[in-house]
Amino acid sequence: MTNKDQEDYYKSTLNLVKKFVDSNQRKRINLLSDIESEVDNLFLIGKTLFDDFEQDGDDWAAGWLLQVLKKHKPLFFNDKKYNNWFITYSDVNINYDELQLQLLEQKFEEADRLTSSYLRTLAGKLAENRGYVFYSEVNNMSGTDLQTIDRLWNVYSNGKFGFSTQAKILKSVGKKYELLWPKIGWKNDGYWTRYPNAFSWTLDAPEGHMPLINQLRGVRLMDSILRHPAISLRHNNIL
Repeated sequence: MTNKDQEDYYKSTLNLVKKFVDSNQRKRINLLSDIESEVDNLFLIGKTLFDDFEQDGDDWAAGWLLQVLKKHKPLFFNDKKYNNWFITYSDVNINYDELQLQLLEQKFEEADRLTSSYLRTLAGKLAENRGYVFYSEVNNMSGTDLQTIDRLWNVYSNGKFGFSTQAKILKSVGKKYELLWPKIGWKNDGYWTRYPNAFSWTLDAPEGHMPLINQLRGVRLMDSILRHPAISLRHNNIL
């Protein structure tokens, strides 16, 4: 292959990436496999792929490019910063590197367990000691941290997962939780989905499927999280 041919291949791949980034949600989803099929060129183009993305943003196109490279070209991550490329923030000194890495690697069950642990930490020592969160503890949680968790779930799921996504689905079913549960795969034929084996821990899961919130705590816990002021900002206060 001549240098000219190689340049044409690169240009074609970069044009595809631009089309992917500029597309709406539906069109992006249709381009996922096309992006993945270009992984060899993505690897050769390298770090400049991410020049036009904001590390403190929430464009999931960057998350998908990173996931494709992580899956097929792990050598790209010899530069460790790409394991935690998105900048994260915490008001209570939580390091979200492990959560970001698990989501990057599509280890969603492990990421979900870690998210539950973070929520207990954000709720306080009493919640940590008892092993679960009361809905009355949610309003005092750090909004910065809840936004960080929501953002990471969103950027590493093609926009499918996260609290703000769950809120949008709740709004779409008339804010009726009995209609939300089957929509996000937490109930099937009237029965609660059994944790953890009956849940789908992949990107093929229904939209809004993750992160999970313990339903033994009832609707009020999830409702408190989805209506937290910081999460409301991320879904434009639709609830």
